[in-house]
Amino acid sequence: MEQLLIKLARQLESLDEASLMALWEKYANIVSQFEPTKRWEEATLIFSLIQAKHMKNQLFNYNWAEQVRPSTSSHEVPISVMLETKNKPHEVKQAKIIPFKKLIEKS
Repeated sequence: MEQLLIKLARQLESLDEASLMALWEKYANIVSQFEPTKRWEEATLIFSLIQAKHMKNQLFNYNWAEQVRPSTSSHEVPISVMLETKNKPHEVKQAKIIPFKKLIEKS
């Protein structure tokens, strides 16, 4: 299992973030409209991979910048750095909370 994950990570690393971010809005829209289908599940995984690549690059850039100009502050990475998006293709919208529905009623 771990070897498969390493292979996936290497493949994801070989992809260009700008090309992935061009697909961000498409997959964000699909994921935001839940449907119990394979298409939705695959879109969710694709969206997660796009986000993972972006977050990795944000963390890398932040840590690289910190090495160049060392400071006396904490070495913890602020969560805002991980969530920050340069040139995000759309406006940030308020998250929509979707309540879970009971599938089976137990008597």
